[in-house]
Amino acid sequence: MGEEKEVFAQTLKHKGFFNYSDTYNFCYNWFKNEGYLLSEDEYTEKVSGAKEILIKWKAKKKVTDYFLYIIEVNWHILGMAEAEVEENGKKIKTNKGELKLTIKGKVKRDYEETWDKQPYYKFLRGIYDKYIMRTTIDEYEDALTDKAQKFVEETKAFLNLEGKR
Repeated sequence: MGEEKEVFAQTLKHKGFFNYSDTYNFCYNWFKNEGYLLSEDEYTEKVSGAKEILIKWKAKKKVTDYFLYIIEVNWHILGMAEAEVEENGKKIKTNKGELKLTIKGKVKRDYEETWDKQPYYKFLRGIYDKYIMRTTIDEYEDALTDKAQKFVEETKAFLNLEGKR
């Protein structure tokens, strides 16, 4: 089985006004524009006065025949309710609540499991990773860290713009 290493973990929190559907679409489109294949593994919505929403995303992108990027985004929205804000004299419908996004970035090596077919190949992969590919592995891990950080920063900027209405 290919080896997976977590190289990035960060939590983004936003409390106040935000448009849920715009935020959802922004994040979805960000992954699509970056070439990731996005799957929504869980969507749970609880309503007891205010809404609580749990969403789990897994975004995957093949970088080479050996490396695969995985970014997991876990959404947790608490106390979401509809709200109205005034912008330039017009009332706009939006949402209010607490949004928490937990983002994890992982690099998976040998994701096609080419090297796991025989014990000898698995041994060779260990040598290959440790001595031949070490700097390349570091470069891919750093690149994914930068990409995940970019997602966090752009989402923060989007939420700040949305929340200032």
